[in-house]
Amino acid sequence: METLNEKASVILQNSEIVVLTSVNQEGYPRPVPMSKIKAEGISVVWVATGKNSAKTKDFSLNPKAGLCFYENGNSIALTGEIEIITDEAIKKELWQDWFISHFPGGPTDPNYILLKFKSREVTFWIDGSFIHRKVK
Repeated sequence: METLNEKASVILQNSEIVVLTSVNQEGYPRPVPMSKIKAEGISVVWVATGKNSAKTKDFSLNPKAGLCFYENGNSIALTGEIEIITDEAIKKELWQDWFISHFPGGPTDPNYILLKFKSREVTFWIDGSFIHRKVK
């Protein structure tokens, strides 16, 4: 039988959309649906966004974040931190053609950045099991 981490990883791989939550300057959570572009198990999740977006501004002041996803009655909620990635090589590596509508300058568009979510804790609700724990 698969472990909950393995099941959660499969659900995340199947999820095109995740909800990423920042904390704004007033201290309120700000959840936003985002297209997941890469995941490393449930430990690291990558998304692309604009350098001037509200979420980027939020994360530059407070890197604490939440990320959740859902499939067929199973849900996974992660808490962790965001790292803002501007490294040109990583941006080129993770570039996807559909980004062009958001970043017309391509992978070197100055507004194109990546957000790297690193998990610290997870709450699983998978196959009727509810567990909250640290991410290893």
